[in-house]
Amino acid sequence: MNRRDMTFGMGAAGLLLAAAEQARAQAGPSSPAPSFAMLVHPKMILIDLVGPQSVFNLTGGKIHLVGKDRTPVPTELGIPVTPTTSFADCPRDVDVLFVPGGLDGTVALLDDAETLAFIREVGGKARYVTGVCTGTLLLGAAGLLQGRKATGHWYIRDLLPLFGAIRSDERVVTDGKLVTGGGATAGLDFGLALGAQLMGEEWARRAQLVLEYDPQPPFDSGSPARAGQALTDDVLRRRARALAAAREAAGRAANRLKG
Repeated sequence: MNRRDMTFGMGAAGLLLAAAEQARAQAGPSSPAPSFAMLVHPKMILIDLVGPQSVFNLTGGKIHLVGKDRTPVPTELGIPVTPTTSFADCPRDVDVLFVPGGLDGTVALLDDAETLAFIREVGGKARYVTGVCTGTLLLGAAGLLQGRKATGHWYIRDLLPLFGAIRSDERVVTDGKLVTGGGATAGLDFGLALGAQLMGEEWARRAQLVLEYDPQPPFDSGSPARAGQALTDDVLRRRARALAAAREAAGRAANRLKG
């Protein structure tokens, strides 16, 4: 069976991988598939991880799911994710560092020196430093947002300036090597935007079609501007305790950076 037959047999995903190979070939013989270090942490939002991962996987690149060790990590759904490598063993020369969110998990890690040190080290060398949802706070606590435009989940964006970031309310924001996305479902938008930078716009358009990413939400309430003040205030009231903990933890992390 030749490569064409193999690709046909793999279906649409195979076509994306073939297109990825073609894009790298056009870039030159020294252009390998991109590599990714995706942080895995307790109580992360599962869709924060698998949304972008679904796009990254189509590049044909190596994806490292990185935990402190290789013990399965529980997500907010209770579905465990098993890291493929540890902080100690993860390569330090990846193209993309990615940090998912999850409010409770993020709050715990804002005081976790080991995790922040890993993010700081790998982020300092990566071609792209990225995150979505509340994960962007961890990038800030690691000192990677200073002077950069960034976004995150709408209810923590006001904390980003504590880390020297320039707050943005856009769904996906690129500022140099920093690429950040909003909450949860924004991970697909983020993944495709980053995929376009890594592989080219034509490849990203094809990936969007393969994933049939054609959002048509049943309700127009996915942002504070669309949901209205009453519904927004209700969400903030219900999450008040967790958001207060996030503000306190972010303040401590910001003070450590200043010290």
